[in-house]
Amino acid sequence: MAEIIAARTTARIEGPFVVFLIGMRINKPFKLGQWLPAVRAMGRMIGELYAAPAEVGFLGHSGLGWLSMVQSWRSFEQLERYASSRDHAHWPAWVAFNRRMKNSRGDVGIWHETYRVGPGDYEAIYSGMPPHGLGRAGRRAALTEADESARLRLGA
Repeated sequence: MAEIIAARTTARIEGPFVVFLIGMRINKPFKLGQWLPAVRAMGRMIGELYAAPAEVGFLGHSGLGWLSMVQSWRSFEQLERYASSRDHAHWPAWVAFNRRMKNSRGDVGIWHETYRVGPGDYEAIYSGMPPHGLGRAGRRAALTEADESARLRLGA
C-alpha cells in the first residue's frame, strides 16, 4: 500500500505543463480480443514512460479507475513526440488497435483530452492521501497561510 501523507499538502510544478486524460470504454465486454490487447498495451506504455529519461517529458500518472487515467507531461510537444514515435510502445499499439477496430468501432470506445496549463493556472490540495495527481507528478509542498484556499493557491 502507498504511503499515506497525514498532513495537508499542495503540489508545485515549475513552469507550464500538460494534463492528459485518457480512457477506454468497453461496449461489448464479451469481445475480449478487441479490448484486452489495448489494456495490456497501456500497462506496457506506462512502464516504459516511468523508465524513460526526463527528456521524454512524462511527469507521472494517476488512475481514475480501471480504464481511465490522468497523465502529466512537461509539454504538449513531448507528449506528441512520444505518441508518434515509432521507437516507443504507443505507436505500434495504436496501429494494432485501429486494425482491430476497422470494422467494429462500436465494440470499444477510446477517448483522450489534452490541457495545456500555464504557471500558476492550477491548484491542488491533498489531505490524508498517498502521492497522487500533480502531487505525484510534481513536488508536494506543505500548505502555508498563503495557500489556505483554492483562490489563494491559484493566486486569484
